[in-house]
This record gives sequence, C-alpha cells and structure tokens, in this order.
Amino acid sequence: MIVDATDPQTREQVIEQAAQVVRDGRVIVLPTDTVYGVGADAFDRVAVAMVLAAKHRGREMPPPVLVPSTRTVDGLATDVPMYAKILVRQFWPGALTIIVRAQPTLAWDLGETNGTVALRMPDDLLTLQVLTEVGPMAVTSANVTGQPPATTAQEAQEQLGGAVALYLDGGPRTDSLASTIVDCTGEEPVVLRHGAIPADRLREVLGVTVLHDAPPAVEDPEPDSEEAAAASADGARLVTLRDPLAVTGIRPSGVSIRPGDLRSVGGPDSLQ
Repeated sequence: MIVDATDPQTREQVIEQAAQVVRDGRVIVLPTDTVYGVGADAFDRVAVAMVLAAKHRGREMPPPVLVPSTRTVDGLATDVPMYAKILVRQFWPGALTIIVRAQPTLAWDLGETNGTVALRMPDDLLTLQVLTEVGPMAVTSANVTGQPPATTAQEAQEQLGGAVALYLDGGPRTDSLASTIVDCTGEEPVVLRHGAIPADRLREVLGVTVLHDAPPAVEDPEPDSEEAAAASADGARLVTLRDPLAVTGIRPSGVSIRPGDLRSVGGPDSLQ
C-alpha cells in the first residue's frame, strides 16, 4: 500500500501509521535524501531478514543503520575515535556513512558484519520523524539486487511488491548520488567509497588527521551485479557502488594504508 506523506494535514497520522508497521515487525519503504530505502527495526532479527529477502540479498551484504540523531551513535558503537565524532558533527544529517565498531552487547543481527556497523543520519525530515518514533532502522536501497535504486515510491513498489507492508510516498528523489563511506575503525579514517561529500571537504574539517583513500574499486564482471570488489591484501572487501544505501561490514583497518594493503572483509545499502 502506498501512502501519501506529502500532505502537511495528514503527515502526523502517516508517520504514526509507518511507526506502527515497524513496531509490528514489518517492512516499510521510505524516502531518504538520496533514494528510497526499504527497512525495518534494526533490533528485530526476523524483520531485518525480511528486508534482505525482499532485495534477494544474502547476509554477506548487511544493511546500514539509519539513526535519528547524533546522540544515537554512543548507544550503538564503541571506541568511536574523535575524528569520527568530528565528521558526524560536521556532516550529519547528510550523505556521510561511517563504519564503526558495534557495541558487542547489542541484541541485533544485521548479517555478516564482523563486529562493525555502518551508521548514517539522513537529511530527510519525514524519515527522521519516523526514526524518532521507532529508533534505529536497518535500511538499504528500495530495489531488487541488480536493479536501479528506486527514486519514487511507485518504482519501489514495482520492484518489491508485497514484500513491503507500507510504502511512504514523499515525492521523487532526484539526488541519487551515493553517500560517502568512511571506515572509522582504525586510528586514521579511510574513504571506502567516494560519494556526495568530496574527500577534500572531509580533509578540511579533519585538520591534521590524515584521511586515506582505499584502493580503487574494480568493476564486477557480472553485468547484473550491483557490487564491485575493492582491491585488498586479503581480497575480501566488497563495496557496493551502484546501491546508494548499501554498505558492507569490515574488520578494523590498519593505521597505515597503502594500495593493496587494506585489511578488510566484506560482510549498507548503501541508504545510502
């Protein structure tokens, strides 16, 4: 069911309707500042599995987690370096995804994350209001794996159909440029995917902290695949380039980053 979320007169009612669907353990589609995303309660293991199933995606590509505020980071992550906090303060809400070490006591199962989690606070009022009601959500782009990300609720419904209980129509999303993904698990940050926020802009706010670039991604030879492999010493990381909301889990990277010497493992959506 598609519900119009653009009418100010019914907006509060629509937000509550969406929140109740999430609380009931079902899947919704909602707009973000990049593309439309499909998601569920990040702490509902079955609901997260339903999100991955809707996309025809396995556990090796866990979804990122969208949060309603910067304060949520402290509850979801541990050992967050100061440079990550600086980036969050400067670029949230917005198109920046950070990968940090997840709190080991969290009762969730996002997939094969290797102890990390990708976090983002989207710059979309509707989605932030839903997140405020229900808390962190596991959200990845609203499309079947290998297909273009949806920029409207109708496009999302055409791909995902009955796998989604509620589609929030917030109008078309024309800015589908992916978020910039930064690995914040090491002593120095590493850009895993260049996106809406240029690396030079990140460096401006990081001061003396060195920002590294991961080796260039290598296009997946499978034409229908949305993944691209990033070269690494152990050949394991997968960085999603064609899914603005998808992102992969990683092991902590080292301090010194050289081409071919990136310690990581595949394991967003990027929402974004």
